[in-house]
Amino acid sequence: MAVPSDELDFLAEVRAALARMLDTAAHRVATGADVAGDRWTAERLGRMLKSHLKELREEPAAPPYFGALHFTDGERHRIGRRRVTDAQGTPLVLDWRAPVSRAFYQARAADPQGVHVRRRYGWSGTTLTGYEDEHLPTTPPVTVRPSPPRPATGETAPTRPAATETGPGRPGATETAPVAGEASLSRLVAEEIERPRVGPMRDIVATIQPDQDDLVRAQIGDTVCVQGAPGTGKTAVGLHRAAYLLYAHRRQLERAGVLVLGPSRMFLGYVAAVLPALGEVRVEQRTLAELLPVAAVATDTPEAALVKHDARMAGVLERALWSRVTPPTEPLSVTDGSYRWRIPVPALERLLVDVLAENPRHGTGRERLRARIVALMQTQAERRGETPGYAWQQRMSRCAPVRELLDRVWPRVRPAELVAAFLSDPADPALSAAERAAVRWPRPRSARTARWTEADALLIDEVAGLIEAPPGFGHIIVDEAQDLSAMQCRAIARRGTHGSLTVLGDLAQGTTPWAPTSWAPLLAHLGRPGTPVTPLTAGFRVPAAVLTVANRLLAPLGVDVPPARSVRTDGVVRFLPSGSVRDTVAEALEREGSVAVIAASVDGLELPPSPRLTVLPAALAKGLEFDHVIVVEPADIVAAEPRGLNRLYVVLTRAVARLDVIHSRPLPAALRSRHAPQ
Repeated sequence: MAVPSDELDFLAEVRAALARMLDTAAHRVATGADVAGDRWTAERLGRMLKSHLKELREEPAAPPYFGALHFTDGERHRIGRRRVTDAQGTPLVLDWRAPVSRAFYQARAADPQGVHVRRRYGWSGTTLTGYEDEHLPTTPPVTVRPSPPRPATGETAPTRPAATETGPGRPGATETAPVAGEASLSRLVAEEIERPRVGPMRDIVATIQPDQDDLVRAQIGDTVCVQGAPGTGKTAVGLHRAAYLLYAHRRQLERAGVLVLGPSRMFLGYVAAVLPALGEVRVEQRTLAELLPVAAVATDTPEAALVKHDARMAGVLERALWSRVTPPTEPLSVTDGSYRWRIPVPALERLLVDVLAENPRHGTGRERLRARIVALMQTQAERRGETPGYAWQQRMSRCAPVRELLDRVWPRVRPAELVAAFLSDPADPALSAAERAAVRWPRPRSARTARWTEADALLIDEVAGLIEAPPGFGHIIVDEAQDLSAMQCRAIARRGTHGSLTVLGDLAQGTTPWAPTSWAPLLAHLGRPGTPVTPLTAGFRVPAAVLTVANRLLAPLGVDVPPARSVRTDGVVRFLPSGSVRDTVAEALEREGSVAVIAASVDGLELPPSPRLTVLPAALAKGLEFDHVIVVEPADIVAAEPRGLNRLYVVLTRAVARLDVIHSRPLPAALRSRHAPQ
């Protein structure tokens, strides 16, 4: 059935409006300086106009809208990634974050929210191919659509197959995965979720589900923790929450900033396109290592890394820092022209005790002590009839006797120098003899000659935070949080003191030695104890066949997470004893979509070149996903590290359509079982 002419006419109107908006933005940039009242205003206005023009010019090639709402009172609205208006400023398309747009995600038969019809549009690239109407509250969906185009590979378009698995014990046998109990998805939503993916992560703005929408639109002051099983969209929820908060609280967050923290540069590159696609380019996307004061050039031993990442190191470093503050032993004497100001030791001791009782940061405390010393001298001067002003105060605060006193009593501390001194002689009693030996440098070094490790950078950042507060952010999205150590959490908490957090992760995917088995200790180290944990268990990207296999690993992992249940009944899993990696890759590349080969080590793998093929070690697979994943020797992945079984769980759940497991060695015991946890 052809798309109705009125829909095509409206689409043409929207595209013309977008072109007009771009022309208008360019014109405003060209003339903005002429309407500004002064140079400062002109510069500020120019930056704002250029930023808006940049957003419009870099708008990705995507449909201008994906849905529509027909309300019972006659109102009709299209919903898209950004607001589009006609020449008179009347909205043609509403931003998906607008309050009225929430009904597109939340309206249901039990609570229609005034919606009579919810319409979802189908697109092939930027070509409108059809639409699907859902009549609320009880009328079933009616689909209006042309015949689907043939795939680019020339294959016949496949129907959605039942989830199957070729079993490890019975070659060629099939296993139907259990169907999830969640409500079924509309056909257009299902097709969008299952569409093959090549390249970076896409936004899910057209397919956000009600429980995901609740998390996206949580209040700005609320810290949200999401325990998300593989394929449940937790990363997408975090990125869409960033976009929503910038829309709803733009003035506050543009000033305070929004930070997305990812586990690696590869991961950030994979998700980097999502926020620009949603119209948000003013979000900082970094790894934690990129925020720390020194770069890592060396690697710790496993024993040293465990000690340095332990929460006790915060107390160790705090004691080392404050041990450098010592009581005065000599009075202060300052010559001021014909006068001499003298402060005896008891008075100096009282000042020191008072400042320490206020528990300031180390750098702030030094300046408070300086100011109070000067205030005592000013009192003496005023008693002599003097009227010291600001210049006098500055001169006294910087005079040699005051500087020398401060350097003896409350010396300046450079964080790297303190950490270097500690690692040269780690004498704190909180550490055992074995722990002190693990972190002790073989020979003493200075901060200039030190070869810092990633954990050392955290120690330096901890000391720097005790001296002076680092720049903070209004909101921080922390992805793959289950792998964070206590010291990493503290580094994040220092940067989110006056803002809120979105904490995303999956305890089952924790692969670091310090990964917790429950969220409570991690949230406490992030400075958000008692934060409720919201589970996402409905898998939209990972099909049931894959989750059926991966869920077998949950019991041996011993983590407090519910098993995922996929809303998709498609997907294929094959166990291929002694299979050829090269032949399996060649077969996979005959289908559309992205392909990945994941192994404990990829050294020596010679595979056919293809832009759709990614070859990566298991340690770098976290957070990524591919249509077809080929896992090589699961036993090697398990044996490669202490949390190898967690790593294997990560690797298996990277597949969103097909999973091939090639092995010549016996499979791990959990995979040999054919029963997933219920």
